[in-house]
Parts: sequence; structure tokens; C-alpha cells
Amino acid sequence: MKARLVRIVRRLIRIPRRFVSTALLFAALLAHILLSGCEGAREVAVVYTHGSHMVIGFYEEDAPRHVERFKELAREGFYDGILWHRVVPAFAIQAGDPMTKDPHTPRAEYGKHGSGQMLNAEFNEREHHRGAVGMARHTDASEQRETFYDTADSQFYIVLEDQPHLDRKYTVFGHLLDGYPVADSIAAVETDIHGVPIRPVPIDSIRIKARSEVEIP
Repeated sequence: MKARLVRIVRRLIRIPRRFVSTALLFAALLAHILLSGCEGAREVAVVYTHGSHMVIGFYEEDAPRHVERFKELAREGFYDGILWHRVVPAFAIQAGDPMTKDPHTPRAEYGKHGSGQMLNAEFNEREHHRGAVGMARHTDASEQRETFYDTADSQFYIVLEDQPHLDRKYTVFGHLLDGYPVADSIAAVETDIHGVPIRPVPIDSIRIKARSEVEIP
């Protein structure tokens, strides 16, 4: 966005003086649109869970395919009823395995399934600060082989504390705009030795809404 505004300013310098006022007004309007978004144009995800909700904003320019896929799955109701199957305090909470909806799925199998449509990695400069939202993928023991880079699917995580060792190894496609206490409350539930909550914590639903429709403190 900043680069686009710079190009606009450079063009304004070459505009005849009699048109400067109009051009500046146009530039100001365009800047407002680029920086704040047209009403209804920017979307967020509202995650209803654990008796409350969280709001996720998207990095559309940094990870367009991941954002698009997450929205598709949310609109299809894919995440409705899915459990938070991995909870690690001071690290992250993770969900997105459709088999966690089935009460007959062994807990040891949690985290091994997805939608069946893998995504190519969109590693970017967004860092894993607290509140970052990324897409999980398969890993190998050394974390050095590229074989597993293009294996992200439907499972996503929310970072609870800064995790710089994950930067540029996983695709960050969003961040929490609201709901940090909710994420922390999920992180505080009792879990087994594998990080699976003893008492299931489901995602009731994820709804994609225009940012203008959502009240964010």
C-alpha cells in the first residue's frame, strides 16, 4: 500500500498547478481507501468458542491463497464443531482436524487429518508474535527438509507468546484483532501428556464478516 501511495505522490508532482487541488483531494480519498478499506471490502473471521469469541484479521497480500482457503472452509461450515486438539501453554493452540468432530476418533489420531486439499507454502515476513495466526503443516524431525513445506491444509494455530523459531517456516496468514483472553483461557485448560484437552473444547463456528460489522475494541 505504501508503495502505491508513493507512486501517486510522484505523479502529483507532474500535474499542472490548476489541477493540484482536485488531485490532492483524490489522493486523500484513495489513501483513505487503501489504508482503512472500503466498507464491507475488508473481512475478518469471528471464531465462536469457549463461551465467547475471537476476531482474526487477514494478511491478504502476504498469504492470499491461505486466506482464501481459510475463508472457503469457514463459509462451508468446515470448522463448526471441530475441537482444539493441541493446547500448549506459552506456545500455541491449534485446531482444524475434521476427525475431532467424531467422538469415536481415538485421541491419539487427533491432528493427523485435514480437508484433503494441501496448499503451497506462502512463507512471508510476518513474524510469529503473540496473536499470530498460521497454518500448520507436516514436519520432519530436523525441520530442514523442504519436502513438507507444501503440506498445509485446514489446521491452523494461534500463537500465545512470541515464537521466532517458526518465522519463515510456517505461513502466517492472519492475526488476532480481539479475543486474547479467550485464547489464554483455552491455553489454561487441563490437557493430557499430548496436549489434548481432557474436557473437549469445540469451535462452535467460524463466520466470515465484513470488518465494519464487527465491534473491535
